[in-house]
Amino acid sequence: MTTFWCEHAHLPSKVQWGVRLTVDDGRISAVRERVKPADDDVRLHGVVVPGIANAHSHTFHRALRGRTHAGGGNFWSWRDEMYAVARRLQPESYLALARAVFLDMLAAGYTAVGEFHYLHHQPGGRGYDEPNAMGEALVQAARDVGIRLTLLDTIYLHGGLTPQGHLPLDEVQIRFGDGTVDQWAERVTPFRDALGGDPLVRVGAAAHSVRALTPTELDAFGEVTDGWTLHAHVSEQPAENLAAQAFYGRTPTEILGSSGLLDESFTAVHATHLSERDLLLLSRSDARACICPTTERDLADGIGPTTDLRRRGVPLCVGSDQHAVIDPWEELRALEMHERLMSHERGRIDPAELVRIGATEGYRAIGWAEGGQLAVGALADFVVLREDSRRTAGSDPGQIVFSAGAPDVTDVVVAGQHLIRAGAHRLGEVDPFVSEALVLLREAR
Repeated sequence: MTTFWCEHAHLPSKVQWGVRLTVDDGRISAVRERVKPADDDVRLHGVVVPGIANAHSHTFHRALRGRTHAGGGNFWSWRDEMYAVARRLQPESYLALARAVFLDMLAAGYTAVGEFHYLHHQPGGRGYDEPNAMGEALVQAARDVGIRLTLLDTIYLHGGLTPQGHLPLDEVQIRFGDGTVDQWAERVTPFRDALGGDPLVRVGAAAHSVRALTPTELDAFGEVTDGWTLHAHVSEQPAENLAAQAFYGRTPTEILGSSGLLDESFTAVHATHLSERDLLLLSRSDARACICPTTERDLADGIGPTTDLRRRGVPLCVGSDQHAVIDPWEELRALEMHERLMSHERGRIDPAELVRIGATEGYRAIGWAEGGQLAVGALADFVVLREDSRRTAGSDPGQIVFSAGAPDVTDVVVAGQHLIRAGAHRLGEVDPFVSEALVLLREAR
């Protein structure tokens, strides 16, 4: 048992001062408010906030940061650069990169991550001797860092969708494909079963998009993954919608709904270009949406219908996707800031709601419903934000999400383990650790 005394703590009801959190076996067993610190308390100075879930991550995309901006372009030209990275990663280099990216996330305030994982096989499509070698690299990286991981093993069977139909996998995409739904399930199900008791790792599933699976394949995929945490890219770009309408006469959301995939376990990632019927389908099915603001603006994808989703009761969460930015506070306040640009009004989403979106709803979206809040029985995952940095000095503790950034995270606790203390992790200083991994990856080209 460990007790943490919080100068300020973001409780479900309000931000309170002098909060003692008692942690036992990785969970919060008691919460006391307005108390003075005891001699044996671990003292946390600043604002303690429940850990944020990064509900949508492509770890290997981090290698593209700062390298895709010359010459303009769009999502599709960016994708060509991403495929160039995908060509050369192997389990060993993937482990090193993922360890660095997960450490960067943890140090920024993400205590859990949903990894949308489709880099499965060797270049050329041949399987590794260990069929899940690339997935195991991600699992090992999460364990090394101490971050919670939901590995969303992704099925990817076709190379795209045009008004004429689905395309075959190209020379890079063939790494992503398993051939059929049954072959995907034969690889993933034993892996998922073997990790069933892991305290930090869970395995869910993802359909890459309606571009990568036909409706018949989505039907079969839904049968295999019934009851699993399930995600899919949905309407990220207008071209995706146009192709789906041209070939199937339906939107991506309508196709997913017809396959029975829309329910409380499903998260629509991006959901940027939704029709009124799409919004209604997501609302009626109790599905949720993951918005990735810094990626969507980096790739010029557009601003999603956040207010329309919330008005219809669709729960939201956030993800850093391609990691143009790893900063949960930036993702969260961007939800409100983008709404201000669209509506010309402030206060669409208040600070407490932003924290709930990032923590409580984010944890639920990736299958950890018992986390994401500072309450009795919850997972003991929380972070500390400085109140005295040049960014946060003078901020109201209840509004610190609007002033804090990743550099303001001083301490991180996951499952009751104090992983980051005063900015340092057991693996070492974060900046040089991440820098070395990226330099080695680039030198290995």
